[in-house]
Amino acid sequence: MRLHNDVSTGRGSLRSRLAADLTSVTLRPLTAVIPMNPTGIRFSRRLVASSLWAFGPPLRGSRVVRVEHAQLAPAGPTARGEWVRAPRAERDDAVVLYVHGSAYTICSARTHRGITTRLSARTGLPVFACDYRLAPSHRFPSAADDVRAAYEWLLGEGHDPARIVLAGDSAGGHLCVDLALELIREGRPAPAALVAFSPVLDLTMSLAAARERMRRDPMISAAKAARMLDLYLAGHDPQAPRLRFSFDGADRFPPTLVQAGAREMLAADAIELARGLTTAGADCRLEVWPDQMHVFQALPRVVPEAEQALDAAAAFVDEQLEIQRRRGALTLVPPTISQEA
Repeated sequence: MRLHNDVSTGRGSLRSRLAADLTSVTLRPLTAVIPMNPTGIRFSRRLVASSLWAFGPPLRGSRVVRVEHAQLAPAGPTARGEWVRAPRAERDDAVVLYVHGSAYTICSARTHRGITTRLSARTGLPVFACDYRLAPSHRFPSAADDVRAAYEWLLGEGHDPARIVLAGDSAGGHLCVDLALELIREGRPAPAALVAFSPVLDLTMSLAAARERMRRDPMISAAKAARMLDLYLAGHDPQAPRLRFSFDGADRFPPTLVQAGAREMLAADAIELARGLTTAGADCRLEVWPDQMHVFQALPRVVPEAEQALDAAAAFVDEQLEIQRRRGALTLVPPTISQEA
């Protein structure tokens, strides 16, 4: 586990610290009183959508193509989402499969066009943003099944696993890890790389609650986040496989970059994810950015570090795709036949 930004040292920018302080006295009290009923969920969806659009809008000139693919199997999940390509993003040698977060309940591919268009711009790649079904109308494992359907659809479209990068934030990070582990268990090739922004790991929120006792999250409490997750879990044991991960035998897990903010409670989950992967023998890089909030990468108008973090993520993606390209080229070179004089 390589820790690029130490949790305990360094300071974030003044703007990011002021933004976190303001969030703690505005958004956090609001999230505490929003009920987890249909009215409260509709309000939360509008609130988050408007906030992301205001503080991290899509890049102008980006192209978005909606996808509503036929079911991959009778009565099976449907691959839904949208292709996003930023201006001057002209590479077609690989793709990014992006999975949004917000407790499996709130967001969509559309709300995350700010971060997906910026990833496309920095990597030069098209991004397919998965639109999985949301709780509480659709419970576990609907979201996981839909992410798997999107991945299988990309394979069916001719994309090589070694040229697919998984990326996601918050609950989307959990879904990306689940997909990678399922592929490994099935003995199938792993994707080229995985990028997780503020990933959820422990769906009981126990890790988050322990960190909150040391420093309060500016956005939401661990208890309220757990109630939101319950809308998706629907009585399933959060310790069950595909919800609580085991990294035994995960040495074939794709190279992974984990980014989190030091001021968010899910920094504990990010650290534990990196620890689990490296213990299993996988390559995982951990970045905990000082004074940053949850998924700060989606807030470039507010947080200067958002652009820096996305630059680091894009550099990681480029590096891993180049490694895979060289590895693939080597396999195409015929062995040298020695000749005796």
